Amino acid sequence: MTRVAHLAVPLFVCLAAVVLTGCAGSTPAPGVSANATTGAPTAAGCDQVTVVVDFGVLDEPSILDCAAAGPAKVVLEEAGITTEGTADYGDQVVCRVNNVPAPDQSVEIEDQAPFVESCLTLNAAAYWALWIKPSADAEWEYAQEGVSTLELAAGQSVGLVYTPGTESTPPEG
Repeated sequence: MTRVAHLAVPLFVCLAAVVLTGCAGSTPAPGVSANATTGAPTAAGCDQVTVVVDFGVLDEPSILDCAAAGPAKVVLEEAGITTEGTADYGDQVVCRVNNVPAPDQSVEIEDQAPFVESCLTLNAAAYWALWIKPSADAEWEYAQEGVSTLELAAGQSVGLVYTPGTESTPPEG
């Protein structure tokens, strides 16, 4: 896995106007295959958009699915994934995925005080990162726009990962 160091979260948000991600689950969903060596999901079994979600420290099962191409928000919804943005940035910054972290859930990140996600602005302790993979044989790229404006084509992948701190690991595969 490659670790990508990002600028301090508030600076990154100001510069890119977006902070979003993803990481692969370990059990492929129907219609999505796994790499026989690593077990990582591959887009080979999906002729549309491969969708991966890793909840990280939030202790929820990962999601791996396949959905029709289109706007990222619609692709995610087709895969049964709902997102909520922040008050300051709307859908350009994902605050919750499938209502996680819940509005009353205490989030614990190593070396940080526990917190409850308010979704008012971007949290410096942890955030949802959005990744895209332009084709099955391409490398994952940190998304440069949010779920409300990102368009996904057949053969691409999209991933969300709950990321502690200012570094995010791209999905495997």
